[in-house]
Amino acid sequence: MRLLFAGTPPVAVSSLAALLASRHEVAAVVTRPAAPTGRGRRRVASAVAQRADAEGIEVLTPASPREPNFLRRLREVAPDCCPVVAYGALLPPAVLEVPSAGWVNLHFSLLPAWRGAAPVQHALLAGDEVTGATTFRLVPELDAGPVFGSVTEAIRPTDTAGDLLDRLAIGGARLLVSTLDRLDAGDLEPLPQPRDGVSYAPKIGADDARVRWDEPAFAVDRRIRACTPAPGAWTTYTGSRLRLGPVSEQPAVDDLAPGQLRVRASSVLVGTGTHAVTLGEVRAPGRRAMDAAAWARGARPVEGGSLGDGTS
Repeated sequence: MRLLFAGTPPVAVSSLAALLASRHEVAAVVTRPAAPTGRGRRRVASAVAQRADAEGIEVLTPASPREPNFLRRLREVAPDCCPVVAYGALLPPAVLEVPSAGWVNLHFSLLPAWRGAAPVQHALLAGDEVTGATTFRLVPELDAGPVFGSVTEAIRPTDTAGDLLDRLAIGGARLLVSTLDRLDAGDLEPLPQPRDGVSYAPKIGADDARVRWDEPAFAVDRRIRACTPAPGAWTTYTGSRLRLGPVSEQPAVDDLAPGQLRVRASSVLVGTGTHAVTLGEVRAPGRRAMDAAAWARGARPVEGGSLGDGTS
């Protein structure tokens, strides 16, 4: 089939690479426009755009997929099917109608669970033991289209969102190619999603990434892992933000108040709503990430000092 691929972040590159290695033709790519990045706020093309450029594939970067020029060019490219992986913008009905085989979305959850922008992060926040990836036909309603297929992936106790997405990107890419192969062969029909089990996964913002030390230790652990690497879990110390990496639970230590610090020779403990956790990496403003013990040697927290205000 002749394809137009839609995707933006690094997690979508595995699917683009798999399609380029398949029997299908990737005629063009649509991705979000270059965005300001880093301290210098230099505009950088998306990961998908960079890979497509390297392959000599036409790259379309409309500010909005509703732009008439994009719709015109899409019709000129005349794709049979448009696979989508984390493109980052809603597609209007006029655009959805162009390819004869529709738009096939790869979503990183087992639909109908976790419809929305951040399915992996919400699966970790909820303590799910299993997640996966699903291919489905795009419809105007959010992630509600009929399903072509799915693969499952166990969530490991130490998984961060980055770890889990890396694995899902690889397994999902294989699923996407298989879905397109079967569509091309004419032996695959999508099935409606169940009405039960629908849940939603809105985008994770900075406030969602703020650690609530009065939550149970398991919830603190989940929140930090769900927000690693982005948007980055954080707390405050003496009025400044600290970025936090994954922690480990210490059930034997339950005498610390939420947020209260205890500095040991080679570790830093923090109280939660249940028992303590041991901090992993810490990143102070303007500094590189470092082991929590190294941070404590420089910051010299006072005995009984706290992160956050004791509860946040």
